[in-house]
Parts: sequence; structure tokens; C-alpha cells
Amino acid sequence: MALPDHNRQRKAAVINDFSSFGRCSLAVTLPILSALKVQCCSVPTAIFTNHTGFPHFSWTDYTDHMDDYIRDWQATGLRFDAIATGFLGSARQIDFVRRFIDAFRLPGTTVVVDPVMGDYGRLYPTYDTSLAESMRALLDVADVLTPNLTEACVLADRPYDPAISDAELADLCAQLTARRANRIVISGLSRGADLINFIYEKGKAPEVFAVPKLGSDRSGTGDVFSSVIVGDLVRGRAFADAVRHAATFVSKAVARTIDMGLPATDGLAIEEVLSELVTG
Repeated sequence: MALPDHNRQRKAAVINDFSSFGRCSLAVTLPILSALKVQCCSVPTAIFTNHTGFPHFSWTDYTDHMDDYIRDWQATGLRFDAIATGFLGSARQIDFVRRFIDAFRLPGTTVVVDPVMGDYGRLYPTYDTSLAESMRALLDVADVLTPNLTEACVLADRPYDPAISDAELADLCAQLTARRANRIVISGLSRGADLINFIYEKGKAPEVFAVPKLGSDRSGTGDVFSSVIVGDLVRGRAFADAVRHAATFVSKAVARTIDMGLPATDGLAIEEVLSELVTG
């Protein structure tokens, strides 16, 4: 007999790198999804001693082992309420994501793509134009997109404009949701003393949700933001509510991290405020 829905263990497969220190990628997704009562099934793309924002780090590329997850998880009969992607370091990994989705997507599975590629109008050093163009293939499989403005512009092949208007943002979102996705949030837009999240859903008027801009940029902020959205969507929360919840939680975590005097490379001290996540 099937368990009632409220007793069913919800699962999300998360394809991202793992940094043992620095609070980013899978290291923050695991506790956030657990706090939201969603089992995080991790597929590491690479394993780092600490993230690349530190002057010294070591890492192991996990690409050659990633197909093992498709084979073994299919044999195990795993099913997922969501499939989420973060940093992808090569065209081979982008191709893996497409094959993983083909293998595990069911009618009720939500695919969330966080196209981690750059910020402030520049690609990260690990990305080149060719790899960024390869990322556009995921527009064919994503249900939800969570880019920053730089990444949204790269995906749409448009020039980056930090002074972009709401009307232009709506047009950009319409282009990015023309292939499959029906929900997108463009996060971290700086306007005066606020950070803006531009929320776009097909068939609805766009929404803007602002939080105060606190301190300088910190590693892993986008990972925390997208992880809350994934967990909330799996739990049935409406998309706009999930975005507001995620942005509010990030703001609380940033404020607490600043109070503790932690360096930016240490990421967000989510441990200090994780208990507030389930009450938000």
C-alpha cells in the first residue's frame, strides 16, 4: 500500500561540486534540503578541499565517475521529485545532465537549473565562450531557471546591462522561457540600497522582491538561494513564495555572518540560522 503523501520521503537529485570548506555548492545544499525535509541525493561533479576563492586548493574532477550514478540509481529504482544542477565544469558534464534527466525525469519531476557561469558581466575563469554556449542546451530541459543577470544574458546571447529596466527584464525572461522553462528568477540585481529578485512565471505578471543589500559579496550565496527554492518547490510551495522565502533566508544568513565577523571566503553561516528556515 502506498504511503500517504505527507509520509512520503521526498527526494531531490542535485548535480554540483562538493567543497569541503567554504560553504558552497553541495556543502550548503545538503543541510538546507534536510532542514526542509527533502532527501538530498548528491551527484558530485568535482571534489575540492576548499573552493577556488581561496589562494590554495586541490580538486579532483569526477566526470569519469558520473555515469555510475545513472547506472546504479536506475538499478536501485530511485525516483526524484526534483533534479537540480549547479556548477558544471565541461561540455561532458552538461551532456551528462541531459542524459541524467532523460533517465530520471517523471511527469511530477521538477528540473531546476542554476546556470553558474559568471557575475558582473564576466564569465568565471573556468568558463570560456564555447562552454557557456553549451550551457544553453539546458534551456531545452529546465522547468525552472535561477540565473543572475550575467548568466541570463549569456543564455539569451544578449549584452550585459546592469541598469536594465523591468520591461527589459520581462522581455529577457520571456526569451529564456520560450523553449521549456515556465518559471525564472533573476537574482541579485543591485538597485540603490537593495538587492532585487525579478520573478517571472508564464501567464502571470512579473514580480519584484527586494531585500536590503548587506556587506560585500560572499561565496556560496547563490547556492543557498537556489537550494531553498528547490526544497520549497518539492514541498509544494508556490514559486514566488519560494523565491521570497529564499531571499529572506539569505538575508538573515548574511546579517548573522557579518555579525560574526567571518571572511567572505567562508560563505554564509547557515548553521546559525538554519532552524529559522522551516518557520519562514
